[in-house]
Amino acid sequence: MEQMPRRVALMLDLQWPYKRHAGIFVGTQQYAEEHGWISIIDEFVHNTLPTRRGAAVPYDGIIARANRQLAVRAARLGVPVVNVWQSSPARRMVPGVYPDSKAAGGLVAEHLLARGFRNFATLTAFNNIDQELEMREIARVVREAGFPCLVQRIPQNPWQDHGHWRKTQRLITKWMDGWVHPIGVYIGGEGAGRMVVQECHRRGWRVPADVAIIAGKNEEHLCEHPRPSLTSIEIGYERIGYEAARLLDQWMREKAPTSEPIRILPKGLVVRQSTDFLAVDNDWVAAALQFISTNSHRPIGPDDVAKAIGVQTRTLQNHFRRVIDRPIAAEIRRLRIERAKRELVQSDRRLAEIARDTGFGESIRMCEVFRREVGMTPSAYRKQRQDRH
Repeated sequence: MEQMPRRVALMLDLQWPYKRHAGIFVGTQQYAEEHGWISIIDEFVHNTLPTRRGAAVPYDGIIARANRQLAVRAARLGVPVVNVWQSSPARRMVPGVYPDSKAAGGLVAEHLLARGFRNFATLTAFNNIDQELEMREIARVVREAGFPCLVQRIPQNPWQDHGHWRKTQRLITKWMDGWVHPIGVYIGGEGAGRMVVQECHRRGWRVPADVAIIAGKNEEHLCEHPRPSLTSIEIGYERIGYEAARLLDQWMREKAPTSEPIRILPKGLVVRQSTDFLAVDNDWVAAALQFISTNSHRPIGPDDVAKAIGVQTRTLQNHFRRVIDRPIAAEIRRLRIERAKRELVQSDRRLAEIARDTGFGESIRMCEVFRREVGMTPSAYRKQRQDRH
């Protein structure tokens, strides 16, 4: 007899337009299509399930941002549930698949340390386990490197009402009062990241020269606009949804999962303008780096940089070699390459447009530099990175 297709309920809060909801849904659907499941969106599955044992159960399994009521009722009925919400009150009651938040925090810390920052700060939400684990790892890594990390927490939803909004603003203001520049900052959400950028502008602080910011989980619209664009973590929530479906499938086939959650490594950082900077103690080099960051899309060279900060080119070259161990032209080229890489991966724009907007001028010049510095053409780089994603 042909086996009936599995009926799987999905309770993922899809009314919220965030990757952690929609991305996980996409991953579950990929697995469902591969295995012939019937997927049913039921945002109130904890109420849909019958209350008594022996009653007809409409689902073979459930993938959910699980609450306690669902965990209790499903356990009573023997219905497998896989949780995808790490801050869930039922996280210890059902098996789960979550982002590896510790690894994400490590990426943030290493990125900011590599850019030369020696002062750090984090802003995360109360009662958000993902952000708490990220913050703890960031603080651990930078403190082990011998540097301070100023920690602050804000309400999970600053936009809940005017009282929460004002409290969040006060906490952010007090937190920023304690900063020492230049500083590398991690902010758990993109919205709060924008609040911090606005406060930096109000205080006359430059992003990223004074304050380098990594914020949130790469919600593109909030990260890209307004300028400066925000560096962010790309979690890859589709993989979490896919692995949650795989785990549920194993369980529905009578292979009970272990109690230890599955953690999925992040894809990496999407580096944008808010961390396009090297923190240095030399005033001339710092001013030159800021000029390069602002003007690298233009046809500038070492003489233009030196003239802009009022110093002889040879003198500035000597400072560059001593402080960052490369010449001015190499730093201009490095920044153009990094920006071109982002455009290649994050857009479908033509090579000629990218070459023009990132300072290479013509695509043939960009191809020459990529072959020499990256070891492949821009087209090959785009294909390689987009295939991975």
